[in-house]
Amino acid sequence: MEQLVIRDADVVDGSGGPSYRADVVIDHGRIVSIVQEAAAAGCQRPEARRELDAEGLVLSPGFIDMHAHSDLALLRDPDHSAKAAQGVTLEVLGQDGLSYAPVDDRTLAEVRRAITGWNGYGDDIDFDWRSVGEYLDRLDRGIAVNAAYLIPQGTVRMLAVGWEDRAATPQELDRMRQLVAEGMEQGAVGMSSGLTYTPGMYAKDAELTELCRVVASYDGYYCPHHRSYGAGALEAYQEMVELTREADCSLHLAHATMNFGVNEGRAPELIALLDEALAAGADISLDTYPYTPGCTTLVAMLPSWASEGGPEAILKRLADDDTAERIRHHLEVIGADGCHGVPIEWDTIEISGVADPALAEHVGRRLDSWTTARRLLLADRLGSTILQHVGHEENVRTIMRHRVHTGGSDGVLQGSKPHPRAYGTFPRYLGHYVRELGILSLEECVAHLTSRPAARLRLPDRGLIREGYRADLVLFDPATVAADATFEEPRRLPTGIPHVLVDGRFVIEDGRRTDVLAGRSVRRSPVRRNANLRP
Repeated sequence: MEQLVIRDADVVDGSGGPSYRADVVIDHGRIVSIVQEAAAAGCQRPEARRELDAEGLVLSPGFIDMHAHSDLALLRDPDHSAKAAQGVTLEVLGQDGLSYAPVDDRTLAEVRRAITGWNGYGDDIDFDWRSVGEYLDRLDRGIAVNAAYLIPQGTVRMLAVGWEDRAATPQELDRMRQLVAEGMEQGAVGMSSGLTYTPGMYAKDAELTELCRVVASYDGYYCPHHRSYGAGALEAYQEMVELTREADCSLHLAHATMNFGVNEGRAPELIALLDEALAAGADISLDTYPYTPGCTTLVAMLPSWASEGGPEAILKRLADDDTAERIRHHLEVIGADGCHGVPIEWDTIEISGVADPALAEHVGRRLDSWTTARRLLLADRLGSTILQHVGHEENVRTIMRHRVHTGGSDGVLQGSKPHPRAYGTFPRYLGHYVRELGILSLEECVAHLTSRPAARLRLPDRGLIREGYRADLVLFDPATVAADATFEEPRRLPTGIPHVLVDGRFVIEDGRRTDVLAGRSVRRSPVRRNANLRP
């Protein structure tokens, strides 16, 4: 591995402190020397086999995407410029309670169907793993950027209980506890839930608390997509705070938004709730994306009772006229739990992708009725993804200022018209919210995207520019960095990020993707905080 010196960089080191000018030397994947103001002080400047002139560029730690849906994309697409070109050097996978490990043959087939809209069905993937450890081993063969993994609680429930809306038996709960313990021992950083997605949403708080106790025993964290981001959102946040307090488990709130009309202007109430919990000693963090619309699957909008039994049962219900009318009533009149308790507004829903190419004409269109939605769900066999235009800019800005905030793209790379956050989250923070609006200072923003997530992940040698730390680094031009991805052209790569290094190797060089696959799994130590806690 070639030694490198980055000369005359404006170092924003991830701590939140002021920037400084320095030469930074990298060797064998680590930062070995930082010499501040060497040229101005007349000091002996460090030398290396290779030099990179960073005049006019900011050098920062690589960005950590705390909420990514690249579980198959990292395997499918070695290029992975969607994230590498943004300066992302680490993604956290296994989100929203649904992913591909741990599984058995039955569960793997079911979860592939359930989240086709997020990741594709995976016909191009060799699913040669079943456990969390085996999936991480697969990543270790070489990927574009590093990846950490959360144990998906919905998949765990799928394995132990199935798709039934009922309480787990004591034996099933023991099985889930064991699966979570095994995943943590194999290197997972915590556990996720999708509490508006089946079957994870069928778990009551007592069940979730028991699983969080296991996570806490390994010093991991719980990352819930909680039960509502619409009607009852604040109550749903409070539920997660109380649940993790009872379990003595660290809490990271996924895509912590306040969406839908009922929550306009209510972000300060969420901030007050979090500040009260933090003052009482809670260990809480959160992530957001810097956009207003959300993104999910169309089938996720359905009421939970309509999803019981899994994908084939959903399709049978949709095909039955009487049951379909009952679903419509829940969606349009009552407010389905899948739609966060808010009566659905069809014109806020835009189709962003379809599984069946024959249905491509629907992409980019807004839905006009339940009739259209039902027809598409059946024709696309539940594979359609959507943008839901229900966010509020003032809430986005308020939450991103908070001291425990981190960045997460929630980027779904599937579909022909995905949400631009998949390609633009991190440069949009730096360009739009830092340079153009001044919502955060550059130093504050970089800390939000680097050291704060590294601290949540308990990574002792990432997230800061320090001697001895991993050389996961990004060089960007603060005057030009910008997200070029738009809702009309969502796959455009950002500008102003000429160089990105993973493990000291260029994955982006002079603005172009190299063929380097330096990424690997980032595993937590399996040391237990409480060895006497029975899984």
